Amino acid sequence: MDVVLTVLEIVAPVFILASIGYVWVRLGFEYRVQFVTGMAMTISIPALIFVALMQTKIDPSALSLLLVASIVTYAVLTLVFYLVVRALKLDVRSFLPSLIFGNTGNVGLPLAFFAFGEEGFAYAIVVFAVMAIWSFTFGVWIVSGGGNLSKVLQEPMVGATLLGAIFMWQGWETPKFLTNALELVGQMAIPMMLITLGVAVARLKPGRLGQAFWLSLLKAAICIGVAAGIGVWLDLPHVALAVLILQVGTPVAVTSYMLAEKYGADSNAVAGLVVVSTLISVAVIPLALGFLI
Repeated sequence: MDVVLTVLEIVAPVFILASIGYVWVRLGFEYRVQFVTGMAMTISIPALIFVALMQTKIDPSALSLLLVASIVTYAVLTLVFYLVVRALKLDVRSFLPSLIFGNTGNVGLPLAFFAFGEEGFAYAIVVFAVMAIWSFTFGVWIVSGGGNLSKVLQEPMVGATLLGAIFMWQGWETPKFLTNALELVGQMAIPMMLITLGVAVARLKPGRLGQAFWLSLLKAAICIGVAAGIGVWLDLPHVALAVLILQVGTPVAVTSYMLAEKYGADSNAVAGLVVVSTLISVAVIPLALGFLI
């Protein structure tokens, strides 16, 4: 019961803030998605990513084996979901990044800390860092339509992720006044993303939710299965294995919707995946934790 309540406490704000955007549009008020998306993706989210990575303190002993396991896991997921998307004749730009990457930050990190304490949180940061770097390099390249890699390198989130990873690796920190400013800017990101998500949901066609439901179930099953298989194969310690499964099995990240909106992919379909997969996680995550703990 405590696990269920914790999951509800984490996912409830997602739906409350999304509901604000949903009701706002339904009442007929103006909402300029392009402006908000541009602000979030260019300034706020990069600041959030950089500060989160910079302030992460990881025990070197937690890095080695789990780092390898995380890299292998996301490599396998990328291949598997590419084959799934092609087999189902889905749009690669819209669905591939959404299926690969989960909400390892807002959902995964708090859950790992609750379930496994400081040790679990340290392991969770390793998985989060691998996901963030892969998501905002390869993921951006896919959703933007590929082409010249210089286009990806010009994306603020990519620069923020790589720079944050360097600061994390070297143990560097920005001056306190700059860190405070970046934190303040970054705090705008999540509310803006979630409210914009609600706006997108308000414009969804009901039929898309059916597709989102079975794709969300498929994502959860494949992600948990692949993470568990690789973790067992590499003989990860119990807590590291549990955290890997937990992090990889999180629902579709809101940033997937923001990227789809920014680069002209099928953002409505991605919004449906975010909402439905988050709802499903209320049942899937406690069930997974029950086995892992």
